[in-house]
Amino acid sequence: MTATVSKAATRSTPVPARSSTVVVLRDAQDEPEALLVRRHSKASFGASHAFPGGLHEDGDADVADLCDGCSESLACACLGVEAEGLKYYSAAIRELFEETGVLLARRKSAQGVAALVENNDFDQARQRIHSGDLSWRTFLQQHDLRLACDQLHYFSYWVTPRDRTRRYTTRFFVCALPQGQQAWHDGTELTDSCWLTPTNALSAADAGELVLPPPTRATLADLAGLGAVDDALAWARQQQTNGVPCILPAVIGKGDATRIVLPGDPDYPADLEGQQE
Repeated sequence: MTATVSKAATRSTPVPARSSTVVVLRDAQDEPEALLVRRHSKASFGASHAFPGGLHEDGDADVADLCDGCSESLACACLGVEAEGLKYYSAAIRELFEETGVLLARRKSAQGVAALVENNDFDQARQRIHSGDLSWRTFLQQHDLRLACDQLHYFSYWVTPRDRTRRYTTRFFVCALPQGQQAWHDGTELTDSCWLTPTNALSAADAGELVLPPPTRATLADLAGLGAVDDALAWARQQQTNGVPCILPAVIGKGDATRIVLPGDPDYPADLEGQQE
């Protein structure tokens, strides 16, 4: 069958904004549990469950000298970008902290990060970083923190379909929940959060109990069946070694019969194969 690309996809499309997303995992009995957060109804993919993350901000590039475990050149090579590779890692860690309180960082001081998070009221700091009243760099310096970029493992790259008015290029990272830390949603951007195994999350979505955006569903399907967090991290490292392709979904069909197809689908438009943003 010949795919019909929606007319909206043939118009001039907006330039996608850059974003980073983090899949946080913790070990459970049968397979790792993933942290899913529910966004408020007015957000992108509103009222759905997805992974923590968000748009890059100018301040994310200002902390390259506070990054551990990954150099600028290595980050660029890993992500396939020409410059500011560490900005993707910084944005991922900042957004994860703002939205869930999980902080991927290290300290030279005797008091570790888990104790620091537990003993300090960081809710206000999270809100001030989000509002711009407190810079990301200032917060890190105030608490003697360096970003633990090597705890993030890059494994997937998605771009919003070209017919959408709001578009994003999103790099997906996975990490283990740091020992001694807990996640709690911010109550503003996020209205709920839960830990579910990929298999249970997919089952809940099939039953109509959860709404999962296509990238979230595809990621959970990739992770389903892995026995432990270490297995998931090893899988992610292998994706990075193999080379992470750009996944650019397409909207095909007409009127009420439109649907989203992914690269590799028999109906995926041939002229989009291999394209990136």
